[in-house]
Amino acid sequence: MPSTSDSAPCQVLAASPARRVSVDPQGPVLVEGPVEIVLGDGTVARSDRFMVAVCTCRRGRTYPWCDTSHRPRDRAASPPEEGNP
Repeated sequence: MPSTSDSAPCQVLAASPARRVSVDPQGPVLVEGPVEIVLGDGTVARSDRFMVAVCTCRRGRTYPWCDTSHRPRDRAASPPEEGNP
């Protein structure tokens, strides 16, 4: 727990509603929006959606948002080739 060693009064910040964050070990981090993410280079990515998926693998095409583009696509069984019995 943080403590202060001086006798100056602590500033009290206005309480803001907490954001709910859901972590899936196999997938993205889900955050109730709107959301602003500050990237490593200082740019800010913003989403006004009610829920956003934040990429944790950094392989998606729309980083920092998860678009599942990195996941392999499973195709249904291939149709038989014509001419083969």
